[in-house]
Amino acid sequence: MSDNILEVKGLRTYYRTRLKENVYAVDGVDFVLEEGKTLGVAGESGSGKSTLALSLMGFYFPPLHYNSGSIVVNGTDIMKLTKDQLRSQILGREIAYIPQAAMNALNPTLKIIRFIEDIMKEHRPELSAKEVWDLAAERFETLNLSSKVLNSYPNELSGGMKQRTVIAISTILNPKVLIADEPTSALDVTSQKAVIRLMKDLLEKKFIRSLVFITHELPLLYHVTDDIVVMYAGEIVERGTAQQMIFDPLHPYTKKLMGSIIVPEAGMKGHKLEAIPGAPPNLKKVPPGCRFADRCEYAQKSCREGKIQNKTLDGRIYRCIFDARTLREWYEEEKRTQGVIGR
Repeated sequence: MSDNILEVKGLRTYYRTRLKENVYAVDGVDFVLEEGKTLGVAGESGSGKSTLALSLMGFYFPPLHYNSGSIVVNGTDIMKLTKDQLRSQILGREIAYIPQAAMNALNPTLKIIRFIEDIMKEHRPELSAKEVWDLAAERFETLNLSSKVLNSYPNELSGGMKQRTVIAISTILNPKVLIADEPTSALDVTSQKAVIRLMKDLLEKKFIRSLVFITHELPLLYHVTDDIVVMYAGEIVERGTAQQMIFDPLHPYTKKLMGSIIVPEAGMKGHKLEAIPGAPPNLKKVPPGCRFADRCEYAQKSCREGKIQNKTLDGRIYRCIFDARTLREWYEEEKRTQGVIGR
């Protein structure tokens, strides 16, 4: 029996514009997530990260549409389920979602306990109001959130408290997979650490079995995830362990993404900050070949011809026509030329 709790194969989803144009924000995505593991998804704005999160949940509401591919959650292909089956059997129980800007997801006119009561009415109708309160209070206190929060309105909580409260509510049914879309955005460093600690607590206490953590801050994933995938223009361009992706990126886009972010990790002394030139391609009509070619200083004519196939190395996958040795030689030469001290 497979240990994969989430399997995604050939997933293509798109937005339909008012002019009937299709924008493929997720285009042929493949990955697996083993039970007990965490997966980070990184990339700049517009790379398809949030669309991937919505797609994995089966949230296909116009203008977002499903085209093809499979999403298997704990053995069930959710694309073969009806909306009612998805809501009653999968969402909240097998897979849960923390939306981007989660702090704004709470209705300011309702107390926190009301959100949990609504969830339990749908999934645990046999529980009495007192049993729901007791269960919620125990869960909040286990996650270092005071049970007093349950009787509060959202506007009575700080930004960090609201974020942690949304996480606790989203995982009240102990889903197998939690998808967190930018859960630390707009938070100060202290609140970010609290959210990351909460995620780890959820895993350690087995309230969730696996985690998909989405962010544009690639170095942040080093502290949270086992593996990282980097998305660009709707595609996964590289996947590897957190150690590989932070300290030894192969794909030119991953390399540039790391170079555009402050990296506080030990061993990154002399890390030079530089912006990535240009902008991502228009996904209404993607160019042939490598989608990063127009922004890549190493691109050659062959990069713009035909579909770029994935290469594998030591368990890592990257989408580039050049082999790892060539890429590393270029990167080392670049460091010597710029006088940048490596690790």
